[in-house]
Amino acid sequence: MASLLGIDNGLTVTKAVIFDRDGTQLSVARRRVPQSMPQARFIERDMAGLWQATAEAIREAIALSGRPPSDIKAVAATAHGDGLYLLDDEKQPLGPGILSLDSRAGGIIDAWSSGVLFTEALALTGQIPHVSAPSALLAWIKQHEPERYRCIRHVLGCKDWLRFCLTGAIGTDRTEASTSFTDVHTQTFSSDAMRLFGLEDVFDALPPMAHSAEVAGTVTADAAALTGLAAGTPVAFGLHDVTASALGIGGHADGVISIVAGTYSINQVVSTDVRVDPRWFCRNAIDAGRWNNMAISPASAANYDWFLDTLCRKDQDAAIESGASIHQTLAHEIDAALQRPSTILFHPYLFGSPHGNSASGSFLGLHGWHDRGDMLKAVLEGIAFNHRTHIDALRDGFAINEARLTGGASRNPAFAQMFADILGMPVLVTATDEAAAFGAALCAGAAVGLYASVQDDPRDLAATGRKYLPDPSRSAEFDRRFSLYCRIAETLKPVWPDIEQLAETTGGDGA
Repeated sequence: MASLLGIDNGLTVTKAVIFDRDGTQLSVARRRVPQSMPQARFIERDMAGLWQATAEAIREAIALSGRPPSDIKAVAATAHGDGLYLLDDEKQPLGPGILSLDSRAGGIIDAWSSGVLFTEALALTGQIPHVSAPSALLAWIKQHEPERYRCIRHVLGCKDWLRFCLTGAIGTDRTEASTSFTDVHTQTFSSDAMRLFGLEDVFDALPPMAHSAEVAGTVTADAAALTGLAAGTPVAFGLHDVTASALGIGGHADGVISIVAGTYSINQVVSTDVRVDPRWFCRNAIDAGRWNNMAISPASAANYDWFLDTLCRKDQDAAIESGASIHQTLAHEIDAALQRPSTILFHPYLFGSPHGNSASGSFLGLHGWHDRGDMLKAVLEGIAFNHRTHIDALRDGFAINEARLTGGASRNPAFAQMFADILGMPVLVTATDEAAAFGAALCAGAAVGLYASVQDDPRDLAATGRKYLPDPSRSAEFDRRFSLYCRIAETLKPVWPDIEQLAETTGGDGA
């Protein structure tokens, strides 16, 4: 028998998932990875602690699979993109890892936006830098922590750190490499890009680049002792998590947009030519001559999680105690709310938005006769509306006729149907729960010849998934609501900075 291990590290949880060769999930194990927030806008994690938690998850997943470690023919990891994981000349962590939710570099971005750098960066690298981009974070470290900056010898992404822990080999793949420093046309690291950001003195710290499905090394004896993997097991280079999720739901096909409704609103379409636009990132796809076009913002299901934590705490506790699902517990409230008209609109900007750092979340049209179900429906609608904002931008540049949806909330049929109605296109939700981990597993399998390529997916997605078709009457009503949602956001743009200043003038929670 042959199986594959896909490692998926997010912002709070690291997962190890073992799949059979045919794509069947055999086991999954999770470990929470604590975040550290030493001051406002700093969001970090201990790199050694991340590796320890991942190793524990791998060991548990092997035990749960019921198969011996030797059955695992290859391993690959995916993890949150952007952020920064640095090593010194002894290949030891150079401070904590910086997560993609970190916004300490806001001042750097503001300074860059006031000149021509944004325009030059878009033309050269295919994207405008943002607060958690490696370019901005390295520039911040150079300015505020010069001693740490001088000690940088290796600039890695999160999954590259985990692969280094498994194999002792330094490197990255094409998708991770393009988060800041590649020429969008040549798809290789660019010294001109480093000079643009004032970082030319660490150009040599960028790691060697390879294909996601190339073998990077093998599991070392030390890593085998920690994880329970067999020493010598091949480890592929792996890939950025946005790309992994899209691959895991079959989203790399022509005319298909991949949607991840997670902490971030992630919307991605693959192209065979370069199309740059300030509304999306044009980054390397897995294969040369293909590009991932990603429109994203930190404004998706994290808003739903906030609502559950803030207004449904007792229900959550009861669900945990009984072993039930909080989503099923609340389903009747959402379904009832969907059957009646509502004036409530919600802007899901609790943690960020497509409209800049000053935007904030809000309920509008709320009345005393509305209940929690009405508010929850509005939250889900607002999340889908934010995705549509990004998807409409991508539809301006690419022919899109079908969507693939993943993320925890996609398992709610009402939410998935809402996406189909709001987007006005068919939406397929695949049966694979751990899509990003399976995307990594496809890379692992292709690296050792179990699959002809990463596109050689053994699953029948159409047969095992569920397709949601848009209802024309509901789509028309959502169009009307979406138009008002957008008009309100435009109206609030000049007011949001004034709202944020209230915390500074009243001694509130502006930190």
